[in-house]
Amino acid sequence: MPEHRRPRQRLHALRRPAQPIHTLPVNALDDIRFIRETMERSSSFTAVPGWGQVAMGVTALVAAWLAARQSTLHDWMAVWLGDAVLALSIALVATHRKALRAGVPLTSGPGSKFVRTSLPPVVAGSILTVALWYAGMARLLPGMWLLLYGTGVLTGGASSVSIVPVMGASFMLTGVAALFLPAWGNVFMAAGFGGLHLIFGVLIARRFGG
Repeated sequence: MPEHRRPRQRLHALRRPAQPIHTLPVNALDDIRFIRETMERSSSFTAVPGWGQVAMGVTALVAAWLAARQSTLHDWMAVWLGDAVLALSIALVATHRKALRAGVPLTSGPGSKFVRTSLPPVVAGSILTVALWYAGMARLLPGMWLLLYGTGVLTGGASSVSIVPVMGASFMLTGVAALFLPAWGNVFMAAGFGGLHLIFGVLIARRFGG
């Protein structure tokens, strides 16, 4: 090929129209979005029981009503401890049933991580309950319970759906308020363990299937 034709060919190549950019079809984008959401859900603990929390909220409201009518601090404590045992039983049964329906194991993966990260605040709360009671500082118990329960929900919620950490933060804020207003401790207990469980329980049940 003659040497003088090469620059003209190169110029022609530079002026060649760009190849059209092929966009993905809508169905392919939907498939990618579905795969991404599925992977996100597979790495999250989705067996947090919404309706179970509603039941826990109802029992807490009943406990608050009963506790407010007790004449001694020991009886007040007995009411709330009894409700704690009942609420724990409801949570365990409801979580187990929802995990079975969703096929989410509780002993490995996100389920195990949820339990490991939420358990330390619960243990700390149990120890502080005994310490504050024998130190004559029982008026701080409602705030401490709400604060550490919220901490456990917040830390455990890091491996769950996004609404769970929000619920944990709401409990923590309620606990802080109860610590600074200890005279209203029983009211904050009703608002937290009763009201917040009801509100977030309904939201979780509707958005994440029971």
